[in-house]
Amino acid sequence: MPQENTDVQIVSSFLEASMAPDPVRAATFMSADVKITFTGGRVMPDPQAITAFNGSRYAWVKKALGNFDWMDRGDHTVVYSNGTLYGEWSDGRSFSGNRYLDRFEVRNGKITHMDVWNDSAEWLLMPEIAKA
Repeated sequence: MPQENTDVQIVSSFLEASMAPDPVRAATFMSADVKITFTGGRVMPDPQAITAFNGSRYAWVKKALGNFDWMDRGDHTVVYSNGTLYGEWSDGRSFSGNRYLDRFEVRNGKITHMDVWNDSAEWLLMPEIAKA
């Protein structure tokens, strides 16, 4: 299997673990010095912080994985994952169709950088644009 496909599998396995949520397993796919930046520029030190943040925003949340795109950058692979979020806000309202785009850098079999974007902030600010 080519290295790039292995890197996509690493990202896919990380996403599955993080949506379980199993932050301990998710951490096994990340380097010790991983850089994680969420929507709004929120810096997260580790997958446990992601789980805690998601717990403050959602009663629960999952990803409907869409596509994975990758590119070889020489010393690392960039992997993009897109799809939608679905779940329940902390106030009990359900949601689906919330677009996300995650960008990962994978070096030597570990995720070293993760950037996260999604529609949640907009939907919270303007509930009338959210899909139910």
